[in-house]
Parts: sequence; structure tokens; C-alpha cells
Amino acid sequence: MRFFRSLSFPMLSISLLIGACTTVPLNQGPLTQIRLPMGYIPNVQFAPFYVAVERGYFREEGLEIEFDYSFETDAVTLVGANDLQFAVVSGEQVPLARAQGLPIVYVMAWWQGYPVGVAAPENSGIRTPADLAGRRVGIPCLCGASYVGYQALLSAAGVPADSVALEVIQYTQVESLLAGRVDAVVIYANNEPVQLEAQGMPVDVIRVADYVDLASNGMITNEATMAERPDLVRAMVRASLRGLQATLDDPDAAFEICKQYIEGLEEADQEVQRRVLEESLRFWETDRPGWSRPEAWGNMQDVLLSMGSLEAPIDIASAFSNDFIP
Repeated sequence: MRFFRSLSFPMLSISLLIGACTTVPLNQGPLTQIRLPMGYIPNVQFAPFYVAVERGYFREEGLEIEFDYSFETDAVTLVGANDLQFAVVSGEQVPLARAQGLPIVYVMAWWQGYPVGVAAPENSGIRTPADLAGRRVGIPCLCGASYVGYQALLSAAGVPADSVALEVIQYTQVESLLAGRVDAVVIYANNEPVQLEAQGMPVDVIRVADYVDLASNGMITNEATMAERPDLVRAMVRASLRGLQATLDDPDAAFEICKQYIEGLEEADQEVQRRVLEESLRFWETDRPGWSRPEAWGNMQDVLLSMGSLEAPIDIASAFSNDFIP
């Protein structure tokens, strides 16, 4: 069984790069209040942001953060209307929103590989996308990152979508696979595989990121904020990247900080939650923190066009910016 490829990057240069850009606060006056939608429930995968708050990185930039766990699509709408300045979203949301006229821009890459995958029991014989043909695959919904990742995986591997029986199972991937209601499930590679193994079902994971490079989770702002308050964007990115680096440097300390922000984490299965964080770290490691890869955005647009989610190409280069990365 293997969840991830081994990743090894020169992390010292990241620390020096980010550290060199963290000493200038946004202002010396009252803190700027930022409500930051995360698109999911409180979770250890948000450790970099919890660390950045607890260690004072945001405050040093003149910022005070309020976490908001409302729906991702709501956050995109609010940022697009400039009612909020920032949100953390999955990559596919950006071209979809811009196609609808919402002027959001992705300004900080966080996850370096698209986290969606397909998990199947080790004894199922499902180890490649081709093995899914003729099988029943459960998916939470025909929407969002899970559906985009699943479609991208089949397309990249040349597997016809109609050769697989796709079933909507809501967010019951663990229970459905344990009960044998489906042969495989679409999952987040840092989460459900850990839970399944903890319940006695080792799984093989087919990672989307091993077959196609897609723009993944990161931070968005809007064109107005970029033009009128570029220092605010830089401050938000700097503090977030410091939190990310601190989490990579000391995951144990980051996990302890998470307990202050996640209700019930103290009582949860510590080994499982700690492993979810560990598997998340593998998606965050990079020698270019915050940097967006143009080819990943091109691939994302191609997938959305092939799915019919985009009716026509957009100017994908305007959907992301590396101008605010230290």
C-alpha cells in the first residue's frame, strides 16, 4: 500500500526566503479585520492558518483574522463582489467564477498537488484508472473538486467515463466502502484513506496528481483589492506562508495549536488526526512557496472545457498572479 510518492525538497531556502520578507507590518495603527472563508469545517488541514494566528504572524502584518467555515461557493461570490477581500478555495472555482464575470484572482498556491483521488481496498485489484472500468465508484456529488478531479483522472488515463458506474453517495465514502456498497470511492488523499486504514481496511489510492497537474487549493482576492490595496495582499500572503513554513518545520507544535481551534480534537482519535496532518504536509512541500504553475492552470481550464463546465476558454493568465509572492 502506498498513498504518496516520496517528496524531498530543499526547505532551508524557503525559510530564508519567507523570513526575509516578514519584518515590515502593514501599518502601525489599529489592526485590519479580515474574515477568511475556508470552505470546510474546522480541521487539521488548516493548521498553517491556525499557526499563523497563534504565533502572531498576522498581527505582525497589522491583521486580525476571523475564520469563516461557510460554503466555498458563497465565499467566491463575496470576494468577487468585494464584500470580502480573501478566501481559501479550490483551484477549479477560479476559472468558473471568472467565466461568470466575478473578478477573483488566485494569489497564493497552497496545495502543490490536486488532493483528490480514488481509493479501493487493497485486495480489490484496483490500482490504476483502467482498473475502474466495469466497477462501481462512489462520489459525494457531481460537483466541486471531487467531480473535477475524477473527470480529470479518467481523461488523463484515457478511460471512457461511461465504462465506470458512478454513484452519488453523499459524504459517506468511508462507510460505503467498508460496507461494500461500492468498489471504490472518490476521496481526498490526505483524509479518508487514513480513516479507512484506522478501521481495518488498507487501501490503494489512485491520486489525480500522479496523472495530471491541476491548480489546487489556495488563496484568492479580487481585482479591486489587488489594484487599490496591494500591500494588504502582500501582508496576507506573507503571514500565511510563514504559518505554512512553521507547520512544515514543526508539525507536532502545529497539531497542538490546532486543538485550540478545532472543537473536539482533544477527544478525537489522536493518531488518526495526526496522520491526516502528516499526509497533508506532503501536499504542501515545495521549493517555491505560494507560486502558481501556469501549466497547472492551463490543464485546469482544459478539464473544465472538456466537462462542459466552461462554455468557452477564458483568459486563464488573468485568473492567477505570482506578483504577491515573496
